[in-house]
Amino acid sequence: MVFSSHIFIYYFLPAALLGYYALWGAPQHWRNFWLIITGYIFYGWAEPRFTVLMFGTTFIDWLVSLAIAHNTWQVWRVWHRPVRKLVSGEPRTPLQHRAITVSVVCNLMALGFFKYFNFGVETYNEIVRTVGLGHFQWETFFRVVLPLGISFYTFQALSYTIDVYRGEAEAMANFIDFSCFVSMFPHLVAGPILKFSFLADQLKHRRLTMDKFARGVSFFSLGLAKKILLANPCGKIADIAFDAGSIKTLEAWFGSVAYAFQIYFDFSGYSDMAIGLGLMLGFVFAKNFDSPYRSESITDFWRRWHISLSTWLREYLYIPLGGNQCGRARTYANLILTMLLGGLWHGASWNYVIWGGIHGSMLAFERSQGRESFYHNLPRPLRVALTFLIVIVAWVFFRAPDLKGAVLYLGSMFGLRHAQPGADLVGGIFYKPYYLISLAVAAIVIWMGKQTWDWTQQMTWPKTAVCCGLGWLALAVMATQEYNPFIYFIF
Repeated sequence: MVFSSHIFIYYFLPAALLGYYALWGAPQHWRNFWLIITGYIFYGWAEPRFTVLMFGTTFIDWLVSLAIAHNTWQVWRVWHRPVRKLVSGEPRTPLQHRAITVSVVCNLMALGFFKYFNFGVETYNEIVRTVGLGHFQWETFFRVVLPLGISFYTFQALSYTIDVYRGEAEAMANFIDFSCFVSMFPHLVAGPILKFSFLADQLKHRRLTMDKFARGVSFFSLGLAKKILLANPCGKIADIAFDAGSIKTLEAWFGSVAYAFQIYFDFSGYSDMAIGLGLMLGFVFAKNFDSPYRSESITDFWRRWHISLSTWLREYLYIPLGGNQCGRARTYANLILTMLLGGLWHGASWNYVIWGGIHGSMLAFERSQGRESFYHNLPRPLRVALTFLIVIVAWVFFRAPDLKGAVLYLGSMFGLRHAQPGADLVGGIFYKPYYLISLAVAAIVIWMGKQTWDWTQQMTWPKTAVCCGLGWLALAVMATQEYNPFIYFIF
């Protein structure tokens, strides 16, 4: 189930909100329990079996956090007691070391098996076939189905146990409250990836006000409009371009720009809807996008794009690897390794690894240049344009079906591949008024519009009218669209 679907908007969401508001006078745990129920229904709508996996990892992480906090494996004797927050910097016992290891290993094993088993088998078979040892290939009919959103809720659960171990968060004695943090449907399958410490107090105490609700509806309406009115038509252009057997240079750039617009409006729109739903429930989530295509460098880009993921990678991967505290060479290696793993997190494909490698290499290069980087003396519009160009080239690897497809598409973009006569048909589809207007509006919003987070800070009647109008228009268009994918739903 996705937010931009009839089943969610017209059936699931009204029922979830009505049940939640009906419990507003009840103890907080009852409201959290209702969010658990709705979260598991939302998650299990497509494949109920995967709810068992999510419950299992949630339960293990909860037990581990209690073992860390109380320094005992006999958690059944202490789960009801008040939990002491560990002191940051205080030495940890061997038991606490083993407990956090259990959490990390269990989460990464689940993520690794479901996300990378097929990729591992295919890579192994390709290697042995390449070196002439085809008889060693592993021929198996067994294939693993990827659970939706496993990357997101795994990272969130890991942030909890690691923060408890570090002394940055207090372990939750109440399983309902912690399970609510993991399974809350607004951020369950596509983020934002929220640190437990960010939501800990809100899980215990939160207020629902009319201002929060109104801003939440505005967030949801604008996010839905981004998704339906901008991301979908841009996505249609991108699909035609990348699926074409042969394409001319201009159309190849047209398609790559369309994909850059699609993935931004698709994901930022979904994040806006998630933040809006959180506000409707009384929660305040973190900002996840900040006009990333206005960035003046790749370093700046990662301060603005998918902020919750870049924050997670920095705090739980880059800094533990040593960050910038172990010399310049180690700093560059840590940046590249962090982004390689960040790319692999997005999907089991060498394309994602290359995408991460491009960004990691640029981050290391910019760090090596310091303030006097090659961007430094350029006018700001050129810095933004150059950064956008690098991002577009990297997106080709993100979008192409495989490495060969990415190389061929880049060849078309840079005039290194001769287009076949039938390529003229692609341009005939692209240059229709509907697609041209959609791209133009998308560009205006990206480089001239205000972020939803900032625009909704102070709601006025004209702003409310704009949000309602765009929301209703998006619903009307959604009823007629057959093309309505969501890119990050598979991650």
